[in-house]
Amino acid sequence: MWAEESIMYQIYPLGMCGAPFENDGIPASRILKVLDWIPHLVKLGVTAVYFGPVFESDTHGYNTRDYRKIDVRLGTNEDFKKVCDALHENGIRVILDGVFNHVGRGFGPFRDVVEKKWDSPYKDWFYIHFDGDSAWHDGFWYEGWEGNYDLVKLNLDNPAVSDYLIESVRYWIEYFGIDGLRLDVAYMVNRNFLQRLRSFTDSMKQDFYLIGEILGGDYKQIVNPSMCHSATNYECYKGLFSSFNSMNMFEINHSLIRQFGQDPWCLYRGLHLMNFADNHDVTRIADNLQNKRHLPLLYALMFGMPGYPCIYYGSEWGAGGKKQDGDPALRAAFDAPQWNELTDWIAKLSAARKNSEALAYGEFRSVLLTNRQCIFERKTEKERILVAVNADENDFTAHFDAGCGLAVDLISGSKHDFGGGSLLPAYSAFYWKCER
Repeated sequence: MWAEESIMYQIYPLGMCGAPFENDGIPASRILKVLDWIPHLVKLGVTAVYFGPVFESDTHGYNTRDYRKIDVRLGTNEDFKKVCDALHENGIRVILDGVFNHVGRGFGPFRDVVEKKWDSPYKDWFYIHFDGDSAWHDGFWYEGWEGNYDLVKLNLDNPAVSDYLIESVRYWIEYFGIDGLRLDVAYMVNRNFLQRLRSFTDSMKQDFYLIGEILGGDYKQIVNPSMCHSATNYECYKGLFSSFNSMNMFEINHSLIRQFGQDPWCLYRGLHLMNFADNHDVTRIADNLQNKRHLPLLYALMFGMPGYPCIYYGSEWGAGGKKQDGDPALRAAFDAPQWNELTDWIAKLSAARKNSEALAYGEFRSVLLTNRQCIFERKTEKERILVAVNADENDFTAHFDAGCGLAVDLISGSKHDFGGGSLLPAYSAFYWKCER
């Protein structure tokens, strides 16, 4: 499917477009700013944009007020359609954040319950007990997401709720032409609803793609033929930066072998997970890495391993942002995209991946591993790629059976002869395509 060959790019619209944190109700067509970024996305090699929340919300987007109205701080539905149309015209697919587990306190049906209590026709849309009280003294208790009571948990077992959400998705597909959804906190979303959503989107668009947010555990609990196509690979997210910071490439390699190795018990062979170096919830990778010279190597590893890469806006040029400084620090507004050596490198990685069947679909096999170097293979029947990384400050000569005598580096285009060992200069990465 198209997503498995894609270079994804995540935008957190309320942050990138400089919207106020609180919904001030003042209309502003900020989302049109994305139009100015499209040449940058094309140059970078992006083929799909994943938008964080765009619909009317109380504050940060994940406390939805209205699933069928673009947030007034971003503009109008017509504004966002212009953005989606322009992205599609440039060969870029559109993925939206599907926030279906909970809503904001400003959600119309919940406001109706606050006003009418027992008499509200929406009282069964939520998990409510009228013999208690909330922190807002609503006169009833309700379940919030993980104890956050600004996020009111939806009762997805109620057909009226699931009907409303499904019809909202229908509108998104028909009007905006979206190509997929990233499902917020999918690990908590009602499984029956996930199955219904998958069946519905399959019927609307045969290649519609569902990515579930899952933080740990068995990804197959939601990634299967009846639910999601893919999930966020948080295990490898941790392994990527930790392997470089501790100079222990065994960590990320262990995760990749556990997930995609050759043994029958390996968990996720045949699955394509979303790989990322950072996102709107975690410290940006430029501030997470102790040695900035490892930054291009980490991206080379991420683009070369099984799954598909997703770049967080701004991180492609090394923008920083620390979780301990609060979510706004991770979701900054930028006047315009920047281009530097890191961005140029990521564009080359994108080009290499687009031109390689093996990097998209190849099986994984570890070839050489030390604390500071790793070489692994991605292989299909037609193509064989060796991904090599030297994270050390010193050159390293790798001795291994390459299985071929000559290769072409997909990143630089240079020829490589494996005879007599392979020199990996300090802080270097290669995608060797074996020729013979």
